[in-house]
Amino acid sequence: METPHHQPISLATPQAQRSGLGSLARRTAMLVAWALLLLLLWVAGDIAVPAALSPWTGRLQGFTTVFLGIFIEALPFLLSGVLVSSILHLYVSAERLQQFTPRNPLLAALSGSLLGLALPVCECGSIPAARRLLQKGVALPVGVAFVLAAPVVNPIVIISTVVAFGGWEMAAWRVGLTLLFAVLVGLLVGTAVNPAAVLAPGVATPEQDHVHTHDQTCRHDHDHDHSHVHSPPDAPPAGATRRVLTHARSEFFEMGRFLIIGALLAAALQTFIPQQALLALGNGPIISVLVMMGLAVLLSVCSTVDSFIALSFINTFTPGSILAFLVFGPMIDIKSTLMLTTTFRRRIVAVIALFCFQLALLAGLLVNFFG
Repeated sequence: METPHHQPISLATPQAQRSGLGSLARRTAMLVAWALLLLLLWVAGDIAVPAALSPWTGRLQGFTTVFLGIFIEALPFLLSGVLVSSILHLYVSAERLQQFTPRNPLLAALSGSLLGLALPVCECGSIPAARRLLQKGVALPVGVAFVLAAPVVNPIVIISTVVAFGGWEMAAWRVGLTLLFAVLVGLLVGTAVNPAAVLAPGVATPEQDHVHTHDQTCRHDHDHDHSHVHSPPDAPPAGATRRVLTHARSEFFEMGRFLIIGALLAAALQTFIPQQALLALGNGPIISVLVMMGLAVLLSVCSTVDSFIALSFINTFTPGSILAFLVFGPMIDIKSTLMLTTTFRRRIVAVIALFCFQLALLAGLLVNFFG
């Protein structure tokens, strides 16, 4: 009698198989990325480069220079943003923060747009700070208005704008329009739908402060050697600086990858797209506004120094286009748009970008035609 031949049975579940395939795909992608990076560094280094690749050496060197310029310029402000975010997370309770933020939508949007005066961060720092505020449960218009207005409505950027243009007029127009746009978009986005449909999944659920007192009954044991210990926000814990830096480190690496990707895209666009073709369009009252807004997105420079870049176009482009550059760029550029997806859902980021684009375009056209 023949015994049936049994095929070996795989014990791996479909989920485990998909996980294994995903891990293999990630490792393969990393190897390809490293190989491509080494190839680019070799060509940019101009060391024994074949004649067929030598024309790319200059471009890749320019690409590297622009990328490092954008990244190094934005890095301190990203660090300041994650430090502010970490301090808010560790030492400011959700209840206290909600107590001091108004619930009226208009007042909430207005207070959020002015919050940059107390938290002077640019677009790279305002996004992680806004993310933490929203996780603490503040009203949605506060977070939306803050993330749009803070890069301009802060003392550093106001002073740099005054210095660049030699007076308060351009700075006043810039700050005034930014406040107006931030409040309008904060109201439109913050009150139209449920916050859960606006915020990214990791931000949608407000965090709860785990405060344990002797009067509370805790049904779980605490390991005294556990590194993640919750303490009341008002009590200065042991190793406070270490806790802030540890939390800031994890958030920095989470937000930093979007900064790197954005800086790479901005550097590529600046290096490989002819700029002279764009600058030749600076005289038209309509096309000049569109071109300068496009440059604001492509250049992705920090709001603390963009006034000096805008000043270099003052004799070539119309006043409305310069103002649109100064208002629209800090709100929406390549790196900040990518970073916004860590706080808001992608379709909401697209809606915010569209609203800001329309408002800045309208303001620039009004200044050109009626200013």
